Amino acid sequence: MSLKTLFTAAVQTSRRPLNQKTWANSFHTSSIVRKAEDRKEMLASMPAKDEGTAGEKSIDIDTLLGKKEKFFPDAGLSNQLFNGLPFSDIPIANIRVSPNNTIIVFTDSKGVPRLTHSCGVEGFKNARKGTNIAAQATAITVGSKALELGWKTIRVKVKGLGPGRMSAIKGLQMSGLNIISITDNTPVSWNPPRARKQRSL
Repeated sequence: MSLKTLFTAAVQTSRRPLNQKTWANSFHTSSIVRKAEDRKEMLASMPAKDEGTAGEKSIDIDTLLGKKEKFFPDAGLSNQLFNGLPFSDIPIANIRVSPNNTIIVFTDSKGVPRLTHSCGVEGFKNARKGTNIAAQATAITVGSKALELGWKTIRVKVKGLGPGRMSAIKGLQMSGLNIISITDNTPVSWNPPRARKQRSL
């Protein structure tokens, strides 16, 4: 029912005496029509569906696999220069991840600790210390402190399993540091001790 026919019907009913039933039916119909027209206007004003992200590009996996030699270290890596510094002289960010906390320690190339920060020091308490958001916020804070020391290029060593593994690395990147190497130092036991009995609930 269009708006024009609805209007003419309302004018005609206004000329004859209104009873309660006719008034209720016309009122109910007009509200449904108004909703449908509002919905049509809303859908017309919405932008068209996006067919893809602007600037999106596809990656050829075979080409990446052909260049994989440069991703792994070789014998000459310790003398290779990164931003004018040899690889062996670049400071290291040690990220210790556990299910309950994330601790980030910045050391110089010889292993002497220079900066230490954790999710608890950042202000997160109890169960929130073990979240990926806490790890990212901690990494951003300690990364900005490392920039104040003049460190722009770093190596990263990650140890342990927990929700803050990737978030801590992302936070270091967001703080403005240039990460040239990521090493996973998680200890793996090939003959672990017998696991604890299953917890009874």
